[in-house]
Amino acid sequence: MLPGPFQVARALAATRVLDAPDLDDALEVLHRDPVANAFVATRVEAVGLDPWRLGGEMWGWYGEDGRLESLCYAGANLVLVDAGPEAVRAFAERARRQGRRCSSIVGPAGPTAELWALLERSWGPARDVRAHQPLMAATAPSTEVEADPLVRRVRRNEIETLMPACVAMFTEEVGISPLAGDGGLLYQARVAELVSAGRSFARFSEDGEVLFKAEVGAVTEGACQIQGVWVAPEHRGRGLSKTGMAAVLDIALREVAPVVSLYVNDFNLRARAAYKRVGFTEVGAFMSVLF
Repeated sequence: MLPGPFQVARALAATRVLDAPDLDDALEVLHRDPVANAFVATRVEAVGLDPWRLGGEMWGWYGEDGRLESLCYAGANLVLVDAGPEAVRAFAERARRQGRRCSSIVGPAGPTAELWALLERSWGPARDVRAHQPLMAATAPSTEVEADPLVRRVRRNEIETLMPACVAMFTEEVGISPLAGDGGLLYQARVAELVSAGRSFARFSEDGEVLFKAEVGAVTEGACQIQGVWVAPEHRGRGLSKTGMAAVLDIALREVAPVVSLYVNDFNLRARAAYKRVGFTEVGAFMSVLF
């Protein structure tokens, strides 16, 4: 059932675009769940709430007491943060009126499913809906899997060697090539940024082939998030993902954040089993809607 005019007006009145004076309040919301909110918190901690630097707007939803209770990052992705049913409805109305500008909706499974149910009629159809993606976290190095000693940080002069592996991973995971559209300029810049920051890890063969790779994409004081895990197809089944992830987990816990997280497609049973073996446990679930 669609909301009536009164409900729409009330929902919109409870939301607004946040700006610099709202930073402390926004961080308070983001820090309630460092693991689930790592992606958005990373961006806000780094650049604040200025839309140009943030790469999108940050919408806030206010409760009846006037306090900021929920957020929605509206950039290349639409991401809910700590959003209850009323906030979801309000953000959905704002998103519907603005029109789709994002390439995906990503966030905690329950609220994201509610948001998509409200937006599908005007934003659909989606290219793919991944309704349940286990969110996993670890706070200690692996006790069962020995870390691969050959996994190390990727050097800047190895970016060109790394790029084909990154493109292959993205294409397998998302279903489209990151080279589409702008020829991959933005994607290549992101890969280079992670390498320069020391957050890209790989194992190379003796002839320079990438055998395993992963990045630490989101980083806050409370948690970080591993992304882009990939093993060269011809080397799969040799346990490289487990030993490689054990190595990245160990480095991330020692040098990056006290909690390391990731999320994975529920149908990827092999990856889920590998991550559990390394020491990750399920702490929640995400949902992704891809356009």
